[in-house]
Order: sequence, then structure tokens, then C-alpha cells
Amino acid sequence: MANFTLDDVRQRTYKARDAWWTVLLVDPLAARLVRFTANRTNVTPNQLTVGALILGLGAGACFAVGTWPWLLLGALLYHLSFTLDCMDGKIARLKGTGSVFGAWLDYIFDRVRVLACAIALMGGQYAITGNVAYVWTAVAVVFLDMLRYMDALEIYKVRSQMRTKLQNMRQEAQSLELATRRASGDLSDVGDDLRSAEGALRPDPEADMEDQVVGDNPNVELQAGFNKRFPWYARIRDLLKSGRIRPHLISGIEFQMGVFIVAPVVAAVISGAIIPVVVLSGIGMMAFELVIIYKFWLSSRDYSRSVAKLQKKIDNLRASLPQEYGASV
Repeated sequence: MANFTLDDVRQRTYKARDAWWTVLLVDPLAARLVRFTANRTNVTPNQLTVGALILGLGAGACFAVGTWPWLLLGALLYHLSFTLDCMDGKIARLKGTGSVFGAWLDYIFDRVRVLACAIALMGGQYAITGNVAYVWTAVAVVFLDMLRYMDALEIYKVRSQMRTKLQNMRQEAQSLELATRRASGDLSDVGDDLRSAEGALRPDPEADMEDQVVGDNPNVELQAGFNKRFPWYARIRDLLKSGRIRPHLISGIEFQMGVFIVAPVVAAVISGAIIPVVVLSGIGMMAFELVIIYKFWLSSRDYSRSVAKLQKKIDNLRASLPQEYGASV
């Protein structure tokens, strides 16, 4: 059997920044369970993913009953389900056993769990009260969850395309400048403007996929627009970063926990509290999603300026390059 320590688990599996719910309420337990699972069992990440779905469906069954003891049990099972869901990725990173199929399975099962629990929670309350507002709330929960992940996927894809194009243009400009320098006998290094373009679009943990949590730089070119308008953002981000918490404080994770843990717990104490808690969770998530979209819009403007600047540089270099060197670049 393996002999991973708790420090191994933290260093190899903790994300640089994560949702505050995960950092504060899941990781302390999940890390210890991961150490035990990795050292004492042969449980695979995919098996944990299936286990998370089973617990999630169990939570849904409790929600469907609708009475307060079952709401509390459903909330507990959902939290345990999410803990297992976090463990599968940690085990994969710790042992190096991650796979494309495992990532797909995790994503699909997450959406199935949300769909099942939304229908069960709101359906159970509708059966008890006859209030059709619960039906529409279920639709809203599923829609917001879908919207959040579709938006994240699309922004991640577009940012990747933007980053690739900038890197390709930078490489082309660098090759042209080096050819120009060779033609003139100047072997000095390339200009700062070309080197700076290399990091023009760093990963943004708030805009990219949630599991892509590599620290961003407040001074990179394509973050310039946002940081110029909100200079205080970097200070808040750095403060939260010291605790591994990302500034996107109400993400899809906190929205799910608000709907399937906080709302049932509050409803067990205060009758009829589910819809207000869900509404507040949805408003919070959408507010932070709009910040992401705003940052992405500013980045797209900076991206266009960077592309134009690099294209002008490339055109000027091509025009100044001797004809005999042009075919080799």
C-alpha cells in the first residue's frame, strides 16, 4: 500500500484557489479521507464519482419526502456527496490516475445530481403545499446551473483560442525580427514588446473553468482594462488568495450548496424558507457571473488591441525584411 502523508495530499491535490465552501467546509475532511483511501484501499476516482452520484440521489429521495427531518438528512447527504465528488479529483491528482473519461463522467454525474435533487426538493414541497411556485423554482435552479456551466465552458474555449492566436502571432513576429536582425548582422535579443506578448493572456480563475486554478497576474496586458477601472481588486484578490479562496465568492458551487444544503436546513426551522433562500443564492451567483462576463468583455477589447499591435509589428517586419530572407521565415 502507498504511504501518502497529509502534506502530500495538500501539496499535490489542493488547488491554488478554490471556492470558499470547498476550502473551509470540504477540504479539511476530504484531505483526511483521501489520505486514508489512497493508503488503505484500491478505490478508483471513477468509483468515488459513482458513489457521489448515489449519495446525491439519496439526498434527492430525502428531499422528496419534504418534512423537516428528511430535509436535514437530505442536506447532510448532499454535503457528503459533494465531499466524495471533491475526493475523486484529489485521488486522481495524487496517484496520477486521472482520465478523460473520468472528467466526462464527473461532469455528467454532477449535472444529473443537480437535476434530480432540484426536482425532488421542489417536487416534495409542491406535494406538501400545492404551491406551483416550487415547480417554477425547480426549473429556475436547473436553468441557472446549466447557464453557469455553459457560460464557463464557452468562455474557457474562447479564451484558449485567444491565447493560442496571440502566442502564434508572437512567435511569428519573433521569427521575423530575428531574421531581420540576422540580415543586418545584429544578433541582439528581441524587443520587449514581443516578449511581453508571450504572457498577454494568462489563465483567469474567475473566467476560466473552475478547475483551472492557476494564479493570474494583475499586470498582464489583457487584464489591464479591468484592473485600471478597479485598482482595489488586486488587493482583495491577494488577501483571499492567501487563504486559497478565489474572489468569485458565489460560484456554481456556492449556488448548489445554497439550494441543496442551506435552503433545506433553514426550511427545517422556518417553514416556507426554501424559495427565498434559492432566490438569494441565484441572485448572488448571477451577480458574480456578470462580473466574469464584464471582465471577459474588457479582456476581449484588450485582446483586439494586442492583435492589432502584433499584426502591425508583423507587417512592418515583413516589409523591412530583405527578399532573400522572406522565403525562409
